[in-house]
Amino acid sequence: MTCGLCGIDTGTAHLCARDAARLAARLTDLPTLYAEAAECLVPRRLGFGDIVATKGAAGPRSPLNEDLLDEISPGRAAAVLQSWREDVQRVRWPHHTPPPPATLAATCRWLAMEIDWIAAHYPAAGDLAREVRTLEVQARHVVGDPPPRPKTVGVCIAVTDDHGTLCGATLTHTAGQRAITCRTCHTVYRTEQELLLLLHYQPVAA
Repeated sequence: MTCGLCGIDTGTAHLCARDAARLAARLTDLPTLYAEAAECLVPRRLGFGDIVATKGAAGPRSPLNEDLLDEISPGRAAAVLQSWREDVQRVRWPHHTPPPPATLAATCRWLAMEIDWIAAHYPAAGDLAREVRTLEVQARHVVGDPPPRPKTVGVCIAVTDDHGTLCGATLTHTAGQRAITCRTCHTVYRTEQELLLLLHYQPVAA
């Protein structure tokens, strides 16, 4: 048998080890990648990045490309991969009921956990890997390379004791996260007011 993606000999498997590993990696990165794409295409109401990026800016935002927005959306990617999850489950467990709709992250996580079985036993493994690669390429046309990584946004301003000591730990944010969480003191900055205060009390150097 040959790999359904690259065509090299695989013995009895439907995907070679290299393409199976790449598929698993793409599934792991896809939710973050599409969250970054969504942020590039849709102006959010307000977030820490928006406050910094738009400070002093003037003029209207560029009009949205609605066709591109429909194509590069977490909802569309989730629907595509949900259909693959349903088919994998149908082949592996034919007597099970179809899985309920899930988020893109949950569906990618489920498929990634089944990579070994998919590569070894799923006849359409090559088509699945090809479609996941296509979804990745479409999102990368929007966000570029490398894939989104955590970005430093400032320092934590939480008071940690009765003497008014500030935490001061570095805060990072990854596209798709709905809040900024301090890994040192676990303070969460989520609301518009909290983000504005976080920006206001940053040291000058930050």
